[in-house]
Amino acid sequence: GVATTVVLSYAQRLPCAHESFDLACSAYGAVPFVADSAAVMAEVARVLKPGGRWVFSVTHPIRWCFLDDPGPEGLTARVPYFDRLPYVEVDEDGAPTYVEHHRTLGDRVRELTQAGLRLVDLVEPEYPRDLGEPWGGGWSALRGGLIPGTAIFITRKG
Repeated sequence: GVATTVVLSYAQRLPCAHESFDLACSAYGAVPFVADSAAVMAEVARVLKPGGRWVFSVTHPIRWCFLDDPGPEGLTARVPYFDRLPYVEVDEDGAPTYVEHHRTLGDRVRELTQAGLRLVDLVEPEYPRDLGEPWGGGWSALRGGLIPGTAIFITRKG
């Protein structure tokens, strides 16, 4: 019974009035796929009303250190946590088909505070014990029992 409008736009340039929303959310949407995620944070802050919330999830940055392997091989850190090079998959011609940008937890917090947002909570969900089968490439109970796979940021404007 609630009317909604869907808008397709760039996350860094939302076609919305200043302070027009109480809530903005993104579940693995724009944030990790935009090179300039600080611009996304600033734009979301612009369209939020004072006291409004911005909730988003990203791949937990610690996960970037490990290969996508659900077994013991996936438990050895291979990439430095502070390596901010994007993860890129390419097609047979070498054209990028998937690009995800890595940021540390500190990077994300700085982006938020510089945009005028306050971190209310950082949720790091535990791997569901009853899931059984590996999911998301190399995520498994073995890995999920040791490190988080997701980071959920809950913020408030002002």
